[in-house]
Amino acid sequence: MKNIVLSAVAVLAMSSFAVAGGDIAPVEEPVVVVEEPVMTDGGFYLGLAYSYMNATQTVQDDGSNWADDDIWTVSDLEINTGMLQVGYKFNSYVAVEGRYWFGGNDTIGTIVDAAGIDRQVDADIDTWGIYVKPMYPVTDAFDIYALLGYADNGYELSAITTAGDVSVNPDADISGFSWGIGAAYSFNENFSLFVDYTVLYDDEDNFGYDTYAGKDLVLENEIDAINVGVTYKF
Repeated sequence: MKNIVLSAVAVLAMSSFAVAGGDIAPVEEPVVVVEEPVMTDGGFYLGLAYSYMNATQTVQDDGSNWADDDIWTVSDLEINTGMLQVGYKFNSYVAVEGRYWFGGNDTIGTIVDAAGIDRQVDADIDTWGIYVKPMYPVTDAFDIYALLGYADNGYELSAITTAGDVSVNPDADISGFSWGIGAAYSFNENFSLFVDYTVLYDDEDNFGYDTYAGKDLVLENEIDAINVGVTYKF
């Protein structure tokens, strides 16, 4: 009888431990969420480039003075210049950018006058532009982009003759819509290499009266540039 009572007590004790153990839930450690810093592709940047500039100018009368409208045709004005670039990148897809082309002064190219005589040309081009720059990141390091904006070209052109310089288009200021396309490759977060083609001006302008030709003239100007440079982003 004594053994039976002891066995019953042992069973009851084990049941009590089992019930008590069922009420104890396992302790779970809190999950700590570490937020990664948000990286941005925006910021200011500066650039410096070599530019190969080409300027073509066709000079015509107003259709009333000469039987042949074409008086002079200026071609192959190939000028080596530098270009400064400053911009702000809002994100990976859009930026605003200002550009200034400098050092565009060279004696190069030819001009054909009404008598068919080739004359050497002195060209001085001082240009600046401001652009909206839509971009598309093809990869993390490679972007393609467009330039849409406005450019102002200070354009002085002189024909060099044996009698001295004869100004054909003195102190002309031609400005208007400008556009371009290009690509950039980033070596790291700060430095990138870019190359683009920019049309600085392409239009027809009323020139007025030219004292050398003694005629009312109209100019058709085309100015473009190929730019290769390096950009530093802050």
